Amino acid sequence: MGDVHQAIEDAEELLRMTASEAGDGVSAARDRIHQRLVSARAKLSELQDAALDQVKAASAATDEFVHQNPWASIGIGAALGLLAGLVIARRQ
Repeated sequence: MGDVHQAIEDAEELLRMTASEAGDGVSAARDRIHQRLVSARAKLSELQDAALDQVKAASAATDEFVHQNPWASIGIGAALGLLAGLVIARRQ
């Protein structure tokens, strides 16, 4: 996400730097690029909001599961820890 934000900011800076360039073709291209950048920013913001909503929903579901099934949660955590330990041990 950070890279996309940086690319949009770089493109906007390029548009500002070429603002003094004359010509109908340059002006039309600059306007099209500006509109696409505005659209890209809006879509990126929507995607970030949707991702945040999904993370919050997953977090709430996980929290509810853990509270309803504490021993199962401990078992799952232990199994995942064991599996991670085995994978790490094999790599070394």
